[in-house]
Amino acid sequence: MKSKLNRRAFCIFGLLGALFAFFQMTGYGLAKRGNLIWDGSYLAKLLLVVLVVSILCGTIGSILCGFAGGIPDGGVEGIPGEAAGSKSDGTAGVSDRIGKRKGMAWSIRPLYVWLLSFAGIVLCRLPGYLAYYPGICAYDTTIQMGQVSGGFYNDHHPIAHTLLLKLGTDLGERVFGSVNAGLGLITLVQMLFLAGVMAWGITLVVRRTGRRWIPVALQLLAMLYPFHAYMSISVCKDILFSAFFLLQMLALCEMIRGKAGFGRYDILFAAGAIGMQLFRNNGRYAMLVLWVFLAAAVCFGKAHRRFWVKLTVNTTLCLVAGSLLLSGLFRVTGAEQGDRREMLSMPIQQLARTMLYHGGVGVLAEDDGTMRKEDKALINDFLLDEAYRDYRPDIADPVKRHTNTYVVRYRTEDFARTYLGLLADYPGDFINAALAVNAGYFYVGDESHAHINENGTDTGLGYVQTRFLADELGEYGIVQASRWRSLYERMERWADQNAYLKLPIVKFLFVPGVFLWCYLLFAAILLWRRQYDGWIPLALVFGYYATLILGPTVQLRYIYPLMITLPFVVVLGIRGGAEVGK
Repeated sequence: MKSKLNRRAFCIFGLLGALFAFFQMTGYGLAKRGNLIWDGSYLAKLLLVVLVVSILCGTIGSILCGFAGGIPDGGVEGIPGEAAGSKSDGTAGVSDRIGKRKGMAWSIRPLYVWLLSFAGIVLCRLPGYLAYYPGICAYDTTIQMGQVSGGFYNDHHPIAHTLLLKLGTDLGERVFGSVNAGLGLITLVQMLFLAGVMAWGITLVVRRTGRRWIPVALQLLAMLYPFHAYMSISVCKDILFSAFFLLQMLALCEMIRGKAGFGRYDILFAAGAIGMQLFRNNGRYAMLVLWVFLAAAVCFGKAHRRFWVKLTVNTTLCLVAGSLLLSGLFRVTGAEQGDRREMLSMPIQQLARTMLYHGGVGVLAEDDGTMRKEDKALINDFLLDEAYRDYRPDIADPVKRHTNTYVVRYRTEDFARTYLGLLADYPGDFINAALAVNAGYFYVGDESHAHINENGTDTGLGYVQTRFLADELGEYGIVQASRWRSLYERMERWADQNAYLKLPIVKFLFVPGVFLWCYLLFAAILLWRRQYDGWIPLALVFGYYATLILGPTVQLRYIYPLMITLPFVVVLGIRGGAEVGK
């Protein structure tokens, strides 16, 4: 049994090591040379490195799993097959009994835990709120306030968030006589909501673990992690999306742990799922991936099938409810459908890069001019005004701004023929374009993510964006009115200089490329433990990751939901229930 388990571990962690080696080596190569030539020499060297790292990781994983001992049926070590949390009948589960045996069970009431956690988080974030009052308006606030002022809406930015800004600024003007005060109120409510959800997550951890250092560490992380101070007061859709994403994830972990009938966690799951869909279009696609995994659990799960059916129905109803609410907002506001060029970010990057290297346009010395005339003609129709000349490997926006989506919508067959033909002719360039624009998600040594928005003149455009467009926002009555100027100046310097990159070792707590590999390592551990139901919450995570990888660039606000969710998913998920198919 033990040797079989070790062979299983060798395969699982060897595969993870192979993936890690591939993306680190290609990421390093692109960062150093700007282009990769996928010839026989490079492929042989890449294959050798991948093979060596794969064997090394597989061996280390096998040895560590051998030391850890067998956990054959997704249960807690030494208690095969039994669920780790509380049982659906309300009696104590395995982890509860283990905590009591060790004499480490928490006696404090959950409400008091939540209040203490919430107060600690809020107290640590209030200074940033005062420093940046009425909030950090660095992202889409200017565009959305233009929609509010003009009364013309489109869903390029979520209508729900734009209407929330309208509600806050209207309330501020009517009640306080100040649009600024209304925006400050919206920022405060957002900050409190996110803190409340994180405090609930810590409360759940207190209830589910007998080791006191774990919730203490999570509390310190929630209070002191520097990005929280900036993001919780950033006036953008991504923060409320992050809060709803975490709420849904926590409820999902609790439902899977208990596998009970309908209860309060179903309601919280629904609230998180619907809120997530309202505040980012990505939420709906992530939910669809979750639905597919749940449908598989219904089809192949031998135990708890009634629970999986219930959860699948709940997810389906949430998808329907989210769609209906969005349709309702469209009708009420008379909003227009936004341009869908965001969804074309990947092909835009691939076609622009291929044009520069093979289109004979004279931008690069490496341009061999081998592209067919009909393919160049279609690209010129798709990327207007020779926009491919503005190509940047790390962000699609410079080219995307000049994209003619008519070509894809109404000349679909021509576009598909050209795209697939160029993919067959120049696969290396397509791969390089995809790797380069997503380097921040895969390559742990990437630093391009910190400089994507910098233009050489304006400040506040680092990885943590804080730029305040005073002239544009001033037209809507929004002005910067810091209540703690010295702290504001200090926080500005830390953000604008990307100071986190100067911290040896510690910087890996902040760079985005680390988080995907943490999730994949956790998924590998669950696979080794045969704890397949722990993959259900990860379906939501990887569904969201898929939307990011197909997106235009790497930004902190995009990956922030995954940053705040990771520690809770690991702590709650590793003590999850029994095997789905058991």
